[in-house]
Amino acid sequence: MNKMNNIEVILNNKKYTLRGYESEEYLQKVASYINNKNSEFKKQDFYKMLDSEMRSILMEINIADDYFKVREQVREIEQENEEKAKEIFDLKHELVSLNTKLSEAEKTIAALKEELNENQKKVIRLETELGNKHTKG
Repeated sequence: MNKMNNIEVILNNKKYTLRGYESEEYLQKVASYINNKNSEFKKQDFYKMLDSEMRSILMEINIADDYFKVREQVREIEQENEEKAKEIFDLKHELVSLNTKLSEAEKTIAALKEELNENQKKVIRLETELGNKHTKG
């Protein structure tokens, strides 16, 4: 089992201790993300006029929005990966099929070359026999 970590982070200029199984780097990234969101809002005039509850709700809504957008991106990427995997499977199947056809064609070519070679030998024999008959006759 993973070790439980206690990590001190600064959130909105206050020190907090986060506890979790995640690495210190990960927990610091989470704190940094929240601080960046906070900074974005503090730059906007309307945010200063909101009470603390509305500020929290706005932050929660924005974090949830980010989450659902990323989740949708992940879903789209997974769907693309599935489509690519199917395309790769189909291409591999086609490659196997084409290799089989190529092998059959090579066998046919080899058989036809052998047949041609045998027929050329017959022609030479016939020409030789015919030439011998002309010289004898």
